[in-house]
Amino acid sequence: MKWRDEAIVLGRRAHGEHAAVATLFSRAHGRHLGLARGGGHGKSAAIYELGNRVDAAWRARLPEHLGNWTCELVEAVAAKLMDAPDKLEALAACAALLDAVLPEREPHAGLYDATRDLLARLDDAGWREAYVRWECRCLADLGFGLDLDSCAATGVVDDLRYVSPKTGRAVSAEAGAPYADRLFALPGFLRAPVPATPADLVAGLEIAGHFLERHVLAPQTKTLPGARVRLYERWRREFRRPKEPR
Repeated sequence: MKWRDEAIVLGRRAHGEHAAVATLFSRAHGRHLGLARGGGHGKSAAIYELGNRVDAAWRARLPEHLGNWTCELVEAVAAKLMDAPDKLEALAACAALLDAVLPEREPHAGLYDATRDLLARLDDAGWREAYVRWECRCLADLGFGLDLDSCAATGVVDDLRYVSPKTGRAVSAEAGAPYADRLFALPGFLRAPVPATPADLVAGLEIAGHFLERHVLAPQTKTLPGARVRLYERWRREFRRPKEPR
C-alpha cells in the first residue's frame, strides 16, 4: 500500500550506516514513522532535518509494516532560523511535543494546519504569543482544551484573573482571591486580542505545560520532553521570573 501527503519532520534516528527512521507529522495520516534510505548521511539527510516541510510518499507491503519514505523538500524551516537560537529552541520544543503527545497514525488535520502556521510565524514579531497559542491548540485538539470564557465558581465573564490547575477553567478575581497562591495567573492575550507581557508569556507556557503533562503525558508515564523544558527555562531566565512550584 502507499499514500502521499504533505508533512513536517519531527525527528529521525540512525538506522545502519546510511539510513534513518524518520518520524513525520502528516496532514491526513498523523504522526507516522518510516525508513528513509539515505536519510542518515549525505544530501538526503538534509531533507529530514527537524521542522522541514516535505512532500512525503510512504510505501509498505502491509499497513502494519514500518514502510519506506520517499520525500522531497518543500521548505527548510530550521535553516532559516540558524541565527536565532531562541526560535530554534521553540521549533525543537514544538517537534518534541508532537512526537510525545500524538498517537501514531491518528489524523489531526487541524493541528497540522496550526503547526504549519506556527512554523511560518517563527519569523514574525509575535512568534512567542503564537507558540503559546499553539500549545493551547494542542490541548484542545487532544480533548483537554482550556475553558477561559467564564468563571468556574460563579459563571461571571468579567474580571477573570486566574486559571484552576485542576480543571483548566478560568476563575474571577473575587472568587479566586482566597486561593490566589494555588492558581495560575490568566494571561490576558489568551482571551482577548491584547499584547502579551513577558509575565503573560511565561504563565502561558506554565499553564499549557501543566495540562499537557497532567492529561496527556502522565497517563503514558511520560514527562514533558527535554526540549520543551529547556524552552520554558530560557523564557523564565530571559524574563527573570522565579519558578514557583505547584
